[in-house]
Amino acid sequence: MTTLTTSIPDAILRHAKRLADKEQITLDQFISMALAGQISSWETKESFDERAKKGDWTRARKILAKGSDLEPEPDDRL
Repeated sequence: MTTLTTSIPDAILRHAKRLADKEQITLDQFISMALAGQISSWETKESFDERAKKGDWTRARKILAKGSDLEPEPDDRL
């Protein structure tokens, strides 16, 4: 585990403390979880961006055009 010293705006720190108290976890745990969540979000975006570069709209439209125009069965509807 690494100790990190950082500056956080007072308003954000107040919100973080309030949420940590609400969740009954330490501020350190809350900050670690928030950072992990943000990292995961950025990595997910990067992954989608990379996959999007490999996409082919022409091919996708051809695949979708093969679909049926029939209405789905009642138990298959959203």
